[in-house]
Amino acid sequence: MEIIRIVAFALIAAFMSMVLREYKPFYAAMVAVVAGVLIFLRVVTYLSSLISYLTEMTLQTSISLVYLNTLLRIIGIAYIAEFASQICRDAGESVIAGKVEFAGKLLILVLAMPLLTAVLETILKFVP
Repeated sequence: MEIIRIVAFALIAAFMSMVLREYKPFYAAMVAVVAGVLIFLRVVTYLSSLISYLTEMTLQTSISLVYLNTLLRIIGIAYIAEFASQICRDAGESVIAGKVEFAGKLLILVLAMPLLTAVLETILKFVP
């Protein structure tokens, strides 16, 4: 199973980072970042198959691909902001991590406005 390999790799990386943190904190942070990137690259193939499935479903239901693209961008921003925030926290920079989270939430809100507008317009069509 893929998750067992990922968890084993993560535990080894966490142990290495923990040991290095005592002697070389910079290298400990680098091990954590590289481990996170490698785990992401390992699961990106599953992400591409999910995106192709969602695209097929969107085309079958005759929903505009603009909405799917917006939704995928929102999900991407959420994951990237969370990843960067965790890296900042691991480096001991919780103030910067908070700012990254705030920026991610703000960008998500900006991207979600067309979706919210479309939902409200649809609701208003049903209300007399």
